[in-house]
This record gives sequence, C-alpha cells and structure tokens, in this order.
Amino acid sequence: MQIGIDAAASWAAARPEVAGDFARDAEAHSKFWRSGMELLARLPEKPTRNPEQTRSAEIVLRTGRETREAFLREHAKAVYSALTNHHKTFVRAEPLVYAAADLIPGLTPTRDQVATQAGLLQSDKDGIEIDQGIFFAHVMAHEKAGAHLCHAMLLPKPESLARLPELAAKGAIDLGAAAIVRRGNASVVLLKNPRYLNAEDESTLTNVETAVDLAILDPDTQVAVLRGDTVDNPKYAGRHVFCTGINLTHLYRGKISYLWYVTRELGFVNKFYRGLARQDADPDEMYGGTIEKPWVAGVETFAIGGGCQYLLTMDYVVAASDAYMTLPARKEGIIPGAANMRMPRFVGDRIARQAILSGRRLDCGTPEGRLICDEIVPPGEMDSALDRVAASLTDSGVVSAASNRRAFRVAEEPLDMFRRYMAVYAREQAYCHFSPALISNLERHWNAQQRKM
Repeated sequence: MQIGIDAAASWAAARPEVAGDFARDAEAHSKFWRSGMELLARLPEKPTRNPEQTRSAEIVLRTGRETREAFLREHAKAVYSALTNHHKTFVRAEPLVYAAADLIPGLTPTRDQVATQAGLLQSDKDGIEIDQGIFFAHVMAHEKAGAHLCHAMLLPKPESLARLPELAAKGAIDLGAAAIVRRGNASVVLLKNPRYLNAEDESTLTNVETAVDLAILDPDTQVAVLRGDTVDNPKYAGRHVFCTGINLTHLYRGKISYLWYVTRELGFVNKFYRGLARQDADPDEMYGGTIEKPWVAGVETFAIGGGCQYLLTMDYVVAASDAYMTLPARKEGIIPGAANMRMPRFVGDRIARQAILSGRRLDCGTPEGRLICDEIVPPGEMDSALDRVAASLTDSGVVSAASNRRAFRVAEEPLDMFRRYMAVYAREQAYCHFSPALISNLERHWNAQQRKM
C-alpha cells in the first residue's frame, strides 16, 4: 500500500523531542526513523513517482535529516564514545558509520540499504547517504571525537603494514590502481587509472592509500614522490598524466559513494600533508607524534580537480612547462576537497575563488601557476628534475625535513583547524553529492549521459 502526503505529514508531526537522556532519546528517535524508512519503502522508485509521491518522499527525507541533526547535536559525543569503547579503539570512517547504524537503527543507513541504492544512477537515488554526512559533521564538530577520528584515519592501514616486507624485498609493488617504486632515496607513488587518464574513483581509493602508507613507512628512503603513470589514451599515448580528478563518468552513473569523499580527505590526502600517526601518540603538531617524509609532486600534462588538490599538500612541486591546473568544482557541483581552506594560502583569496567558483585555469608556468609550482622544467627533463629535488630536500637530514613540516603546519593548518573544516565539508559535500544541480552540471558540461563506463 502506497502512502500519500497526509501519511507523510502525520508521521513528520509525531517527531520526538530531544530530552537529553541518551538511552531514551536513542530509543524514541530510532523508532521514528525506522518508521520513516518504512514509509519511504512503500513509495515507488524515485524516477517513477508522481508529484504527490515525490512530495511525500521529500517530507520523509527532510524530517528525518532535521531530527538526526537535533539528536546528534545533543548526543554525538555519547554515540562516538560508545562506538569506540570510550575512545580506546580506533575505528576508520567506513566501519564507524555502519557501526552507528547497528548501534542506533535508523541513525545512518545500513550497508544493505546503501548497496541497494548503489546500483542506481546518481539522479535516481534518494540520497540516504546524506545521513552519513550529518553523522560525520557532528562527530567532527566535537573536539575530542573529531580529533580521535582524525587520528584513526591517519594510522597506517593493516594491509599496508602487511605488505611492507614485500616492498623491502622487491623494492617495488604494483597495486593495480597505484604502484610504489624505489628510485634512489625516494619512494615514488604512481597513480594508475589509464583508461580514465588517472582519474580518481572507487577502484583507486584503497590502493592509493596503501601506496602512500608504504612510501612513508619505507625505512630505506627519505623522500616520497607523487607522479601520474603513463596512459594509453590515443590523445596522450605514452605520456605521463598527473591526474584528472574525480571520475565524472562514474559519478554520473552513481558509482561514487558519499563515503569515498570522507575516506579520501581524512585518509591519504591528509597523510600527504600530515604523515602517518602512531597508535600511542597524539598526531597534533604540538606533540610531534607523526611519521613523516617530505613529498614532491611531478606534474605532467595537467592536474585537474583532485590532482590540483594534491599539490596543495606537497612540500615541493615540479611541473612540466606545458602542464596546467584547474579546480572545475563549478562544472561538477561539488566541493573540491580541502582546496577552499588550502588554496588561498598559495594564490590568495581572489584567485582561489576564481579557480573554484569560476573554473579559472592556471597554467603552471605563469606567474599565478608559479605560486603553486616551485619549479618549471621542459617535459623531457622531469625524471632528472625529480631525482635532483629528492636529493636536495634531505641534504640537511630527514629529521630536519619532518620538523620543518610540523612547524609550517602548526602555523598554517593545525589539526584542529582541519577538524573544524571537515565538520563543514562532511555535511555540505553530502548535500552537493545528491543535488539535482550536480546531475545537470554533468550533463551540461561533461555530456555525461553519452559517456560509457
């Protein structure tokens, strides 16, 4: 039996109040959220709903989000404490948010609920993962909980630690969508998604983070280098391409989850900037509890979107003279990671806003591009330039390099500043990811409906 607006409105009017008692509030809200999801399940799939059914779904989804905001505003601390054994256990973002669904049913979607939606086009989804964004926003907004989650995400992954002996023995590991190769005193991380010009998607996320972990952990190197691998696209065949950012075809087809954004920003992108945390030491800069190496990027062809975001975490950027950078967030309808926080430090507020809000292109060799890129070299000289820079960065010792990185961070972007940014990012990116504007942007600027997977 399908529902109408009256049933949805009646349910919304019965929303529970937050009384302040965690157990009672959790029980009352869980019952309310679950009944709301039952109402939603009685509606046809989103593409086939009539106007009344669409309005009913909007009431259920909006009211559910409003009540989750109210509940977490009061109880995020208690929820996170319960999920982490009073901050004694480090839990990464993905298992954490699904454990929240088990702890308080309805607070966040279950794995099965997300998996069901994953098979749909992005435009056909109800956006139930926005509830994950609300959850992370409130966790990150709480000082102790947010810092603890940052710590958990900065730890090396168990699978990375397991593969360290293999790197020690072979000097190189091909992870599929990424590779790590020792070259002199440097661990070189190669981005490898050749069909999509080294774009980022669900297939690259785990492997890139493993490669980053290994590059930092490798005891036989002192510097880490990030570079795009060669591609086989006819237009760029045999050339190194740095990165084209998020895979827009996958995004349009609904193959990028909301959790991808959170895992990426809290995971390997933050590891570029902060290094790896230790289990027994606070990663806050004031305590120095991180394992770090200086990072060098070699930019060839272009650094688009996420590729440009990487450069804002690097210690030194070498760019080919014909390369360029863009942050096409306006054409995508999403937030470009932490670029809104980091890019103004490099190019100033005006140019940063022009790049993010208006799609301004920055050619690496121009005065504006040189504000991000430290050195411009002919395309054929990238290998020798990276070797030279890697050697020079540790002339004064790796300890000095790590110490100076921490000193810069505590002045520019201490961990607490990052935590506060991520509290905003987590919620806003969730709404952007499921916005109708994202779909229209991709169809207008990317011709996404004609692209093949």
